[in-house]
Amino acid sequence: MPAPFPPRRLPGLADVPHAIPYQGSKRQLAHAIVPLLPPDTARLLEPFAGSAAVAIAARHLRIGETAEISDVNEPLMRLWQRVLAEPLDLAADYERLWHEQLADPKAYYDAVRTRFNETHEPHCLLYLLARCVKAAVRYNREGGFNQGPDRRRLGARPAAMRARLAATARVLTGCRAYAADYADVLNRAEPADVVYLDPPYQGVSQARDHRYMAGLPREAFVARLRAAVGRGTSFLLSYDGLSRDPASGERSYGEPLPADLGLLHLHLDAGTSSQGTLNGRPARTIESLYLSPALVTRLGGPEAVHASLAGTPASPAR
Repeated sequence: MPAPFPPRRLPGLADVPHAIPYQGSKRQLAHAIVPLLPPDTARLLEPFAGSAAVAIAARHLRIGETAEISDVNEPLMRLWQRVLAEPLDLAADYERLWHEQLADPKAYYDAVRTRFNETHEPHCLLYLLARCVKAAVRYNREGGFNQGPDRRRLGARPAAMRARLAATARVLTGCRAYAADYADVLNRAEPADVVYLDPPYQGVSQARDHRYMAGLPREAFVARLRAAVGRGTSFLLSYDGLSRDPASGERSYGEPLPADLGLLHLHLDAGTSSQGTLNGRPARTIESLYLSPALVTRLGGPEAVHASLAGTPASPAR
């Protein structure tokens, strides 16, 4: 494997807001990903939204004209719709839950989890995300939220949550959030758009406690990517990766995508593994990032892509 690009910090993202805590968020990798969005990007489409870290970073830096975030997880997208449309009302609902929990945080969390699984109310999901263990979302086989609470903390204080929600809504002004399948988003992408894909990684989406509402069959996913390449769609894809654990060695999250797709395959040092931290092991994560041929061409070729990740100017074309 080629040497991974080291972690990068963009000064412009020092104060980027984030509304939703979510394990697997690309908040850190956004520093490397957003420089790979062409200046002429019309829309950034993020169809595996999660915390929407890349869309938020791009709009914070005013890269592209707008962004659209989507996911098949309808309750999550209902939460995002409230973040965009009524952040202060959402903050008030969260504040009520936060104060009501104080008498018995564990029992209250369990009650809110049961309520959410019955009603899918967005503010209940926000509370669960703020309080669950390491923001590690888990769903059972029936699609119910089943992660337990972190008993060491009560979640973000109401004032902090209000500030986060308001700031995120300001950054995403004019953007859309909706429930959709990634395939539909890929199919309707225009030549000036860029699609950022962060699907379930191989080997994690079929576990007993799902991290996602739905798995992602590899063969069907590769077929969708092949069709998108054929249409000339510009896309970036975070898919597989490697965990480097000093004690147990290296563990791969999955096989690389087929070489005949023609994708530019990069490796990014994502820093300390959140799952490793959860397990008490100091593992580091090396993430794969794939770029479609159309996007590489828009960026000026592989050398320009490497230069952007390294933070150095590319050599003039000969």
